[in-house]
Parts: sequence; C-alpha cells; structure tokens
Amino acid sequence: MSEQVKVAVIYYSATGSVHTLAEAAAQAAEKAGAEVRLRKVRELAPDEAIASNDGWAAHRLQTQHIEEATLADLEWADAVLFGTPTRFGLPAAQLKQFLDTTGGLWAAGKLVNKIVSSFTSTGTAHGGQETTIVALNNTFYHWGAIIVPPGYAAPIQFQAGNPYGASHVSANGANPPGEVELGSVAFQAERAVEIATVLKRGLAA
Repeated sequence: MSEQVKVAVIYYSATGSVHTLAEAAAQAAEKAGAEVRLRKVRELAPDEAIASNDGWAAHRLQTQHIEEATLADLEWADAVLFGTPTRFGLPAAQLKQFLDTTGGLWAAGKLVNKIVSSFTSTGTAHGGQETTIVALNNTFYHWGAIIVPPGYAAPIQFQAGNPYGASHVSANGANPPGEVELGSVAFQAERAVEIATVLKRGLAA
C-alpha cells in the first residue's frame, strides 16, 4: 500500500467564494505531500437562473475546465474535504444531491474510515456557517467516516474563529476570501492530510 495520502476536494460554488477556498485547500494538501483531485459537483440550477446573475454566469464559465466529482473520486480518496455555500443554514442542494448518490459505496462499506472535513461561505455574517458544517457531518456519521475539524489547533484558528471548519462571509459576492480565511482552510487541509497519513500507516501495519 502506498503511504502517499490521496485527497479529494469536492465542492459546490455559485459565484466563486467556495471555489477559492477549495483551490487553497487543494494547494495546501498537495504541499503537505498528498495526491490531490479538485472536483466540483454537478450544477442543478436552470440556465435561466444562472444567466440572471452575472457573477454566477461568469464563475460557471471560468470553472468549466474543472472536472465534475464522481463516486470513483470518493472511493479513491483517503481524505475528502467538502466545500459548500450555505442555503438557509444547510448545505447547497448541489452538494447534497451528490452525497445522496453514495448509497452504493455506503452499503459496500467503502466510505468507512475516510477522513472528512468541511468548509463553507455565507453571504452574511451569522448566516449559518456552523449549522451548514454540522448538517454535512450528519452524512459522515452514517458513512462511518472520521470527521477531522480544524478546531483551535493552530494560531490561525484563533483569528478565523470557527473550530468546525474554515468559513467566510462573502457579503453577497463583494468580499472575496482573504488571508485569514485562506490560511484557515489551508491549515484544515494540512491537518486532514496529517491525520489521514497516520491512519493509513496504522491500518497498513
């Protein structure tokens, strides 16, 4: 068994904030020594809805080269970082729909002991960041996965202030992720790689 950890960063982003966080997570995981796949989930919104929002339409065009997530990416990965905007304090339907297709992997026990961690972005302050991450965790309990939050395990987390997962307030698209948010999600990815490496070596032994 190769000791190199395989990390999938799977996300949904409408106007780009979560995408920016996902890219930072992928880069940090790669820098920490992991083999990384950056994947977006399939868009479910109708074309007319996307076209009605300039930021949404532009981001869709800018990220058309990024591969869509598949169940094979989940099976391949030792660790998975999930990113989603919040929708009324819950994960976006696009990411939830992808998670809803994992029943076959779950039934076969292929999601047991995956390292998982989640991050989010909201349009407003107090817009459901913690509840979105906690709601995602409900799926992972059923999988038998191992949830690895960033906690307050690094100085950047005392600046970021969210032990559940990296989070960002986009001000409805006017405020891109800054140094603190990018540092937080990078630490979260590094921590996921670290724990996944220890677990993989232990299981191999």
